[in-house]
Amino acid sequence: MRIVAFKRKDGPGLAVRRGEDLIDLAVAAPKLPRELAALLAAKGGLAAAKAAAKSAKAKALVKGKITYLPTVARPPKIICVGLNYVDHAAESPYKNAPTYPVLFNRFATTLIGHNAPMIRPHVSEQFDYEGELVAVIGKKGRYIAKDKALSYVAGYTVFNDGSLRDYQFKSTQWLMGKNFDATGPIGPDFVTSDELPAGAIGLQLKTRLNGQVVQNANTRDMIFDIATLVSTASEAMTLEPGDLIVSGTPAGVGFARKPPLWMKDGDVCEVEIEGVGLLSNPIKDEK
Repeated sequence: MRIVAFKRKDGPGLAVRRGEDLIDLAVAAPKLPRELAALLAAKGGLAAAKAAAKSAKAKALVKGKITYLPTVARPPKIICVGLNYVDHAAESPYKNAPTYPVLFNRFATTLIGHNAPMIRPHVSEQFDYEGELVAVIGKKGRYIAKDKALSYVAGYTVFNDGSLRDYQFKSTQWLMGKNFDATGPIGPDFVTSDELPAGAIGLQLKTRLNGQVVQNANTRDMIFDIATLVSTASEAMTLEPGDLIVSGTPAGVGFARKPPLWMKDGDVCEVEIEGVGLLSNPIKDEK
């Protein structure tokens, strides 16, 4: 099943893709939550959404173009993974591949939807792209064993970890460079785990800037797979429905190129992951 978050006249909504159609769950199943984290937390929420979409009548079809919202609007946690592809670690200032997952956090104010502009702040020109696969947690857990970890993943989506490199490397902590407002596109679809290979392994990931492929890798190349990341994160914190694990980017980022390749006003950046979807966003300067 594929679910999108979109803007209704009365607030946020969720829709299930059924072939070429979008089924508005606010119409097909009005008692269901209208945000994905709450739907995942609700007992039988995904199953109810699937059943409602399957039996929905014509009146539940979404008509015309939609405004996409972030797949998960207010995630309890956004756990990002750094240096999770060997080639990206090699092109970074750190050079060596990590032996333990490099985790850092983002905040919900960074998130935007598919087609929304990524905002390059006026304080920096070093605006970089990072195409990434996201695992969306579907149930609560702590100290999750690796062999059980994938049962805690409800599904997957696409992310662009827009990074302000000069701010990222001002200190040993990356928080500032990763948390400028409106720099983290996510979507357009949430794809349930049963639609993809276990752990979303073996999916091709491509990032394109103005149509040029700048990143091209496969999720099987991750140093730490999704199960490892879920298990590791759960050693420290309780994972909750709607938490995002942003699993890292492959080689080809702009700061490692000579000369560096920065995103600028008027550019369009796309991240496409096989079987998950294509996330596209224009770049706009902050006003």
